[in-house]
Amino acid sequence: MAELQLHAGSPAELSPVTMYQILRLRVDVFVVEQQCPYPELDGRDLEPHTSWLWAAEGDRVLATLRVLGDADGYRIGRVATALDARSRGLAGRLMAHALELLGDRADIRLDAQSPLQGWYERFGFVRDGDEFVEDGIPHVPMRRPAG
Repeated sequence: MAELQLHAGSPAELSPVTMYQILRLRVDVFVVEQQCPYPELDGRDLEPHTSWLWAAEGDRVLATLRVLGDADGYRIGRVATALDARSRGLAGRLMAHALELLGDRADIRLDAQSPLQGWYERFGFVRDGDEFVEDGIPHVPMRRPAG
């Protein structure tokens, strides 16, 4: 088995194969598995301050997340792990890596699927508003303050 490696980069820096695997993983999880037809390619991936993080063994992408630069800080989203790679702590390792790269410079926000609120709290996020439904799935806004 190949060693797990964590990567980060802008979509423009990725090889076409890696980009395809990340996008395929996101569609597999958010559109197919969660039965949620929505525009996964939302235009934000190509913004100048967007970066992707991913965990791979060899050439296979097992987990990913996206960091967006917003006017009021950063936004983390599209946290996904391949079905056969779950329960290995990959999403947690990616989240910790993302927070390490971002540091305490600015607020970090995300919209957590409601059942995952406690998971995000482990990383210092706190609920920051009322629950809402997006694409048929309950979510809660969360924030990790700067400093």
